[in-house]
Formats: sequence, structure tokens, C-alpha cells
Amino acid sequence: MILEINPQHPQPRRIRQVVEVLRQGGVVAYPTDTVYGLGCDIMNKKAIRRVHQIKRQPLDKPFSFICPGLAELSRYARVTNYAYKTLRRLLPGPYTFILEGSREVPKMMLTRRKEVGIRVPDHPVCLAIVHELGHPILSTSATDPEGHYYLSAREIAEELGHQLDLVVDGGPVPGEPSSVVSLVGDQPQVLRQGAGPVDEFL
Repeated sequence: MILEINPQHPQPRRIRQVVEVLRQGGVVAYPTDTVYGLGCDIMNKKAIRRVHQIKRQPLDKPFSFICPGLAELSRYARVTNYAYKTLRRLLPGPYTFILEGSREVPKMMLTRRKEVGIRVPDHPVCLAIVHELGHPILSTSATDPEGHYYLSAREIAEELGHQLDLVVDGGPVPGEPSSVVSLVGDQPQVLRQGAGPVDEFL
């Protein structure tokens, strides 16, 4: 099922529909400021396993997740003064920041080193979804088996629709993934150069 949502002014009723699917353990595709993502409620282990199956990734490879903002982010990660200043300057935006996870994060979402990847995308639709849900949603890019990004909701519905509970159509997305930067131990390390400028970390 495809649900069209206005990318600039998400309709609250439609956002509630998406959240209802997530609360029932559903897996959805949704737009971000970089590429379309696949996600579920990070508190639902069964749903997380389904995303691993869809992505054909081992269960011990954790995904990132989306927080609605900086205030909530500090619940799920240890944020030093340096990290906070960096996050405040660059978020919301096309970055995934790797930080030390807190006890609030489900074990399935942590790396062996107890680290997490956190996004606050500059996109009204996914931010509205996490606000309404009340806690983060898992975030992994919607890709084909070769790793190419699906750039439209229709394409995702055609290729992955049978494995998903809902596809949110928020119009076109830029198509370049987020930059991934580790801020663990206040030692910035660029793990992937993507849509967000990373010169200051190099």
C-alpha cells in the first residue's frame, strides 16, 4: 500500500496512519533528506528481524535509527560537550553520527562496542513520524540486492512491496546517502563521505 504524504506539510492524520502500522510491528519505507529509508519501531525485536531479512544482513550488523531532535538524542547516546556542539551545528541534516549508546537502546541496535548510529534528517515526514511514535525508528536505506538506491516510492512498492506493510510516498529524494561520522571519544572519524560536507572532520 502506498500512502502519499505532503513532504513540506505532512498531514497529521496520515502520519498517525503510519505510526499505527509501526506500533503493530510493521515495516515501512519512508523519505528522508538523502534516500528512501526502511524502518520499524526500534523497540520491536520481531520487526527489526524482518528488516534484517529484507536487507539480507546478519542480525549482528546493527542499523542506525532516527531521533526527532537533539533533546531525544541524548537519551539514546552519550553526548559529550564537543559532540553536542557538533550535532547542534549540523543537525537536522544529511549525517549519521556514531556515538556511544545509552542503556535506553535495545541490544539489537548496538554494535559489539556498544555504539549506535543516529540520524536527525532534515525532512518533515520522517521527523513527524518519530515525534508521533514517541521514540526512534530504525533507519536503513532502501536498496536493491546490488546496493543501488531506490529513488521513488513507486519503485520501492514494485520491488519490495510484498515484504513491507506500507510505503510512504513523500516525493523525490536527493539520492545520495548520509555522511557517516564517528564522534566516539571526541575523535572524529569519517566512515563514509556522503551528502553532508565532512571537510572539518578530515
